[in-house]
Amino acid sequence: MNFLEEIKHRVLLSDGATGTFLQTKGLEPGGCPELMNVEYPEAVIEMAKGYFDSGSDFVLTNTFGGSPFMLKKYDFEDKVEHFNSEGARLAKSVCPEGKYVVGSIGPTGEFIEPLGNVSEDEMSDGFKRQINGLIDGGVDAIIFETQMAIEELVLGIKTAKEISNIPVIGSMVFDKGPRGFFTMMGVSPENAANQIFDAGADIVATNCGNGSEKMVDLAKELMEYSKLPLMVVSNAGIPKLKNKKVIYDETPEYMCENFQKLLDVGVSILGGCCGTTFNHINKFSNLINENNQ
Repeated sequence: MNFLEEIKHRVLLSDGATGTFLQTKGLEPGGCPELMNVEYPEAVIEMAKGYFDSGSDFVLTNTFGGSPFMLKKYDFEDKVEHFNSEGARLAKSVCPEGKYVVGSIGPTGEFIEPLGNVSEDEMSDGFKRQINGLIDGGVDAIIFETQMAIEELVLGIKTAKEISNIPVIGSMVFDKGPRGFFTMMGVSPENAANQIFDAGADIVATNCGNGSEKMVDLAKELMEYSKLPLMVVSNAGIPKLKNKKVIYDETPEYMCENFQKLLDVGVSILGGCCGTTFNHINKFSNLINENNQ
């Protein structure tokens, strides 16, 4: 049974935070997380195995910033394929039978012309390099996550579909203001759901930006408009500064209360974003297993 077939029969669980885990393993603030795929592979393997052992049905690769546009900032533009294939290979090396690895592609940090200085062809070529690296490493699906600009997300989805037949997830980050939920670039949940579907994605998603309580309201809105299965990946609350450290204060138990509401809404995939740990994932897994019975 493949990734898309599974969600027709049961709710799946993604993994938890990547950046906050890698920071405990030596990633410096402002450092390049993808470099750890080659310099500290044992930390990346420990993370993937920890999430699988905690109950994740799939984990994301440590390649969020693996585009040539982001890696150029660290003078690693020539390492795109290598960093991405290694990120995928490391996660696959500890992936149990019947579970999956999903290739993570975050924002490029650029805008397409005329808003920015990058042409569609240049951005598409960058996506191709990253996607080919992930596919070489053996990923089972691709997720474009934490996206804010619909033009970039649509181009990414179309590019992925042009060069592969693996499932593609399109995920945007929304913030709730006086007029409701919108991305930083002014994209509404309705607009996002429709354009992600039209671009050819297999799953519509939202991740990051919100704690679990707000995610319930956002999920209801996305479910209203989406023609695709829905994935929701929540932060453990909004980051707060305490004793000069950034903390996320939503406990696994509190998040499970809201995750039950997400399950009741009909969400197909749940997961944790910033601040979520192995313990969070373990509690989510127990909740989902109870609901899948």
